[in-house]
Amino acid sequence: MANSQKSAEVLITQALAIEDAAAKDAGALGFMARAMVQATLPHRKVEGNEFSRTNGNYTLTILAPSKIGLPYGVIPRLLLAWLTTEAVKTQHREIELGDSLSGFMRELGMIPTGGRWGSVTRLKEQTKRLFGSTISAMYQKGNGVALVNQPLADQAVFWWDGHPDQAGLWKSNVTLSERFFREVIDRPVPIDMRAIKALKKSPMALDIYTWLTYRTSYLKNPVTIPWQVLAMQFGSGYSEVRFFKRAFLEEMRKVVTVYGDAKVSATDEGLMVKPSLTHIPKQIIR
Repeated sequence: MANSQKSAEVLITQALAIEDAAAKDAGALGFMARAMVQATLPHRKVEGNEFSRTNGNYTLTILAPSKIGLPYGVIPRLLLAWLTTEAVKTQHREIELGDSLSGFMRELGMIPTGGRWGSVTRLKEQTKRLFGSTISAMYQKGNGVALVNQPLADQAVFWWDGHPDQAGLWKSNVTLSERFFREVIDRPVPIDMRAIKALKKSPMALDIYTWLTYRTSYLKNPVTIPWQVLAMQFGSGYSEVRFFKRAFLEEMRKVVTVYGDAKVSATDEGLMVKPSLTHIPKQIIR
């Protein structure tokens, strides 16, 4: 109970800090690719090498080499947010990750720790899983189907050996695929990187935050999204919708603490979302 209360106090403190300064003024304006917002990565480890999530007419499928496995959890989400933001800022496909692993981890708001279950080991593992995967995005409406297959990166080179603070002779870098790069820079979803770091302990909270700020950016009228639909988008792996609903609302409370302008409420039928101020005001993005 004490740990839970402490976590809530930290989240509130971070939320107040976010309110004090616009993301752009604070140097925290970030971006996420729309394809990864409308449907998302696994929350936890998945057996096999294929995973799908569906959001209405849109289905995202991730394929990974069986020897590497699928990306999952918070780390791939942090990586995608950071890489997308760098791509939008630099307008270049090739993104430098820095001389040392610890420096890159600090960019992601992670503390380097060693050992089998430490953050260094997990980052290396999830980096391989993410950039070894291919994404298939399918839109289906009536008799029409549109399908796009794309790797996230054409090339990824990592020179992280030895101590995490040790600089390598060569810099680690990732070259995003041309198709994914275009998806990223043409219509990225603006996010506040401080919110990402505040919610980084929960993959579902990260997913809800990025989806909600995107959804409110174009919402004109209140909409109720059924729990069954949300479960397909966010919560595969729950045996019953009521278990998903309980977990979703617990994470939603964290998101609303950080994103106070979000107008959402739970009903028996689903989640009601009302037109709200986006977390990144449009005049700030320009």
